[in-house]
Amino acid sequence: MRTPSETRLSELFIGIAGLIGAGKSTLATALGEHLGLPVYYEPVADNEYLADFYRDTARYSFATQIYLLNRRFAQHQEIIWRGGGGVQDRTIYEDAVFAKMLSESGLMDARDYRTYLQLFRHMSNFMCRPNVIIYLDVKPERSMERVRSRNREVESGLTLEYLTALHAEYERFIGEISRTIPVIRVDWDSFRDVQEMAQVIEREYLTGNFLREVQWSPARG
Repeated sequence: MRTPSETRLSELFIGIAGLIGAGKSTLATALGEHLGLPVYYEPVADNEYLADFYRDTARYSFATQIYLLNRRFAQHQEIIWRGGGGVQDRTIYEDAVFAKMLSESGLMDARDYRTYLQLFRHMSNFMCRPNVIIYLDVKPERSMERVRSRNREVESGLTLEYLTALHAEYERFIGEISRTIPVIRVDWDSFRDVQEMAQVIEREYLTGNFLREVQWSPARG
């Protein structure tokens, strides 16, 4: 028979947030295995807009963001309606971070951005919030290193300046989202053991039910 804690963990809806190349998929996989939860990965390999977006960002920014919003919303709703919890590799809330960056950098038309925000807000009225968001806080320089090491052709145009601006926007986003959804903030630069991280996240969630943000340091051997 499962304990109350085990039952609760088996029904968690966990969102993984973080910069490009932060290691979201790796942690999502580890958490899924550790907690026995299905994992919903970010649509990258089958994203039919991605190559065009990186080739001509201004032209395809709106279409790409709408595509991603639609896919992420479908994932989000599947986790809710199928029941039993799940781990989502990048949350739907982060899509608005990227859209804002595109708008502020002049790569998305102001009219398109307003339309995007209106659609996002209408969708959010139908969304149940995750139980917790795990934020992988990685510095832009480290993010750039990881992007280069995985050597995806579509990401070859990413710059450190873009990642630095994105990191600043993420900090604002986490500050805002933590008012309504508990956030566990992970210093991913100093911690790479995903199995231990999964155990710590489990412990922090169970003991910090009403904490909006949790910071911790990894065990040192």
